[in-house]
Amino acid sequence: MDIPPGSSLIKVHAVDKDTGSGGSVTYFLQSAQATVFAVDRHSGVLRLRAGATLDYEKARAHVVTVVAKDGGGRLRGADVVLSATTTVTVNVEDVQDMAPIFVGTPYYGYVYEDTLPGSEVLTVVAMDGDRGKPNQILYSLLNGSDGAFEINETSGVISVMQSPAQLRRDVYELHVQVTEVSSAGVPAAQAMVPVTVRIVDLNNHPPTFYGESGPQNRFELSMYEHPPQGEILRGLKITVNDSDQGANAKFNLRLVGPGGIFRVVPLTVLNEAQVTIIVENSAAIDFEKSKVLTFKLLAIEVSTPEKFSSTADIVIQLLDTNDNVPKFTSHYYIARIPENAPGGSNVVAVTAVDPDTGPWGEVKYSIYGPGADPFLIHPSTGLIYTQPWASLDAEATARYNFYVKAEDTEGKYSLAEVFVTLLDVNDHSPQFGKSIQEKTMVLGTPVKIEATDQDAEEPNNLVDYSITHAEPSNVFDIDAHTGEIRLKNSIRSLDALHNMTPGGDFTWSLEVQAKDRGSPSFSTTTLLKIDVTDTETLSRSPVAAFLMQTKDNPLKAVAVLAGLMAIIVALTVLISTATFWRNKKSSRVLPVRRVLRQRPSPAPRAVRVEWLRFRRTKAAAKFALKEDPSNENENGNNNGPGSPPPPSAPAPPPAPAVAPRAPRAPRAGPARWAVPTVSGSLSPRQPQGSLQPEAGGPTQSALVSELRQKFEKKGVGNEAHF
Repeated sequence: MDIPPGSSLIKVHAVDKDTGSGGSVTYFLQSAQATVFAVDRHSGVLRLRAGATLDYEKARAHVVTVVAKDGGGRLRGADVVLSATTTVTVNVEDVQDMAPIFVGTPYYGYVYEDTLPGSEVLTVVAMDGDRGKPNQILYSLLNGSDGAFEINETSGVISVMQSPAQLRRDVYELHVQVTEVSSAGVPAAQAMVPVTVRIVDLNNHPPTFYGESGPQNRFELSMYEHPPQGEILRGLKITVNDSDQGANAKFNLRLVGPGGIFRVVPLTVLNEAQVTIIVENSAAIDFEKSKVLTFKLLAIEVSTPEKFSSTADIVIQLLDTNDNVPKFTSHYYIARIPENAPGGSNVVAVTAVDPDTGPWGEVKYSIYGPGADPFLIHPSTGLIYTQPWASLDAEATARYNFYVKAEDTEGKYSLAEVFVTLLDVNDHSPQFGKSIQEKTMVLGTPVKIEATDQDAEEPNNLVDYSITHAEPSNVFDIDAHTGEIRLKNSIRSLDALHNMTPGGDFTWSLEVQAKDRGSPSFSTTTLLKIDVTDTETLSRSPVAAFLMQTKDNPLKAVAVLAGLMAIIVALTVLISTATFWRNKKSSRVLPVRRVLRQRPSPAPRAVRVEWLRFRRTKAAAKFALKEDPSNENENGNNNGPGSPPPPSAPAPPPAPAVAPRAPRAPRAGPARWAVPTVSGSLSPRQPQGSLQPEAGGPTQSALVSELRQKFEKKGVGNEAHF
């Protein structure tokens, strides 16, 4: 900026509402020695110091702190000086006050024995020193070339114009001048740089690496991990040069170290090049795997016998980023706790690790899912425990599963699944269906009694059975595991039981105990009444056998009767449907063609009746059986010869038999055949006979009466089961 020293920049103003000396304000700068500005003590005008200038290239902005103080006074009996501060930012604008600057100095060029006229030797690069508003740059050669070299005025490329054999010197010191051209086309600032061009024909220099300050064999850089693939490491300013000429200055570059992470450009250099290192594998640049990456940059000549080479160390310090997700030590966690654990009991501790450093490595835990309601988790330790109000019950819910989430400060997270199994505690006793039960035992066949235990796991829900009391005793044995009760092996007939029961009624009362295998163990008892019978009594009648078998299970009898009724209804519907369709089909059959003679017309009514009778007779004659005239009236028909019997409906099917019936007496005489009225098919007329059920014995009547009484007793209790 070209503002002259002492110029006013801005005026600051502070107001003090006090009167007298306490209201007077003076101004000064907080750091007056470290700034190029000054402030007027009384007016607050900020000025550029005498002899000071503003340079855009050195500092594009200045921050100045101005302090305002009052004249002082007394406050609460003490002398007090009050002050206030404000910050002033001075932005510097660029002006054309800097000469052009050359980049990449010093400049060296080489002409080899095989160089052709017009070949490029090197490129001079210059830029306007005023970076804010740069001017165009033009290049020119001042002296020293002797007509052997030329420079492109816009690109700065220096080319040799003669063959190496025509060149008279081994070294040419050229002076390149750059001139700025303003936007108006007027030449402005200028600068000059020497360029050395060597004519080399001996291989006496190895490749050499240069930094910004000269030859250098170690380069360091700090960068964040996982940079984008293809990114250039711009913090490395590396130039490689071989001072030989021609093929002696041709060499290859390569990186020696962990492969596939970076690549170097160019791979082959002739004389000199700017070395560029590019990211090849971003994933391998990981702070958590290696905080420092070290490589060697190798330059080795290609086609010389000496194979001169040199190396430089590349050291890259990696900086951490939040590139990792917290990970659990396991994909799932399994825990077991007793169902009677109190609220607040510890269940399981989960652990997730985030390898990032600092706040990015801090993990916060949470749980969610339908099974997470009875549980809580400590957000920082990962300890899962039960809710204070949680009341766990293995019989209601034996297993819980839910998800635990580990999340870092930026929201990156991972999940694991937690399975919690409740260990069963023996807190239920076995239960029989009824406190008093009745069973009927057929001699040789066991009866079974069953109790259930609502505990969730073995052995708490395993039940053992025993007979604790029986009147009389020593008659029955019980299977401790299945609950099957059978007569002792020594009792094989009802006669052996006759004298064991009071009154000889074959009825026993047993007290059966069901006891679980838990610790502590629980038990319960039931009163069981057993009626004993044998197969001979059951074989007297099928109905009696059925009633005896279903005496202890009325629902089975109802189910069998309902099944029989359903079968009968289905058969009736099937037969009716088949009959309907057969009759419908047969009604479409036309009568046999016949020739009718025309008769004299009698009275209308009489003729009509006679004609209808004639048609009916002819139609029915087709379906009559042809029999011997001598046997014409053996079927019991009193009609005269030539007149067929009138059609009659088929006999209804007999009702289904409930109990065995007496055999049907055969009727003497041949079977009769009648023509159906609708379908015209022939069906035999069933002999008329009366079906009388066989009189049941006293056992059947007693069983029927007993079954009916049990239905009435259990009707209310079992209403839900029907």
